[in-house]
Amino acid sequence: MSRAENQHRGIEAARLGEQELIRELENIHRSRHDTLLHGSPAALAAHTTRMAELEEEYLRRHPERPVSSGRTRAGARARHHVE
Repeated sequence: MSRAENQHRGIEAARLGEQELIRELENIHRSRHDTLLHGSPAALAAHTTRMAELEEEYLRRHPERPVSSGRTRAGARARHHVE
C-alpha cells in the first residue's frame, strides 16, 4: 500500500482532487446507514474513520462554506417554536 493510501482504503483525502473528494463524500454518506445497521464492528469503525477524514478535508478546503440558518441551533429552536 502506498503512502497515499490510508490503512483502511482509498487515497488520502488531502490528495484527492475537488471532484473526487465530492464524489467520495457522496458515496460514503449514501452508504452510512447500511453500514451502521448491517456492518461488522470493524466495517463501521473503518467507515467512520474514512468519513471523518473526508469531511475534515472538505472543511479544511472550504472554511467559509455557506451555512444555512436552518442548520444552526438558533434556526432549529426557531422551527420548534413555529410548529
